[in-house]
Amino acid sequence: MSKSLIIINPNSSTTVTDGIDAAIEPLRSFGVPIKSLTLAAGPKGIESQRQADLTIAPMLTLAAAQADAAGYVIACFGDPGLHALRDQTDLPVVGIQEAAVMTALSLGQRFGVIAILPASIPRHLRSFGAMGVLDRLAGDRALGLGVADLASADKSLSAMIATGKALRDTDGADVLIMGCAGMAQYRQLIEDATELPVVEPCQAAAAMALGHIALRQSHRKTKNAV
Repeated sequence: MSKSLIIINPNSSTTVTDGIDAAIEPLRSFGVPIKSLTLAAGPKGIESQRQADLTIAPMLTLAAAQADAAGYVIACFGDPGLHALRDQTDLPVVGIQEAAVMTALSLGQRFGVIAILPASIPRHLRSFGAMGVLDRLAGDRALGLGVADLASADKSLSAMIATGKALRDTDGADVLIMGCAGMAQYRQLIEDATELPVVEPCQAAAAMALGHIALRQSHRKTKNAV
């Protein structure tokens, strides 16, 4: 059986999953099959800590059912269940928030985050604090839009560009992170408008996971690891 990188969207929006799958298409050229899955038990959009935490148990069950897994990506900015899934498996597990920050730090000195709602920002800051990168954070600005709104360019694109420019001009960011998996389709447009490197977190995480798979690296090395 050919082993696959499993990308799990912890919300129940197939539109978001389709966007994630399209964003990681260039990475299929590395030769490892990639499967993008939707967590049917999840909310339509993850916009609070409570919603994020409630996805963890069903996400672990979905991950355990993937007999062909070579590794996993948790495709929600906030990385719900990241450490729980690492407890469950010896395979490499990458969260898109963690991967996006590490990628951004290799592309610029100070990163700015385009968030969805103001309530998202405390979750981000807790994670950045745990990672020890707050001194490299230029700013974290919210669009004031929910996950469902991101599917409509008319509703979201101009706000994302304006927020990216504010992070650049006011906060001093020299690299931007898209702070939600639902933003995937807009990366190139935001790069063109802001003239800054933009990190799409699902791409960053998938690329990192594929590297771990190729190099047989994992958070826990045992006889069952990749």
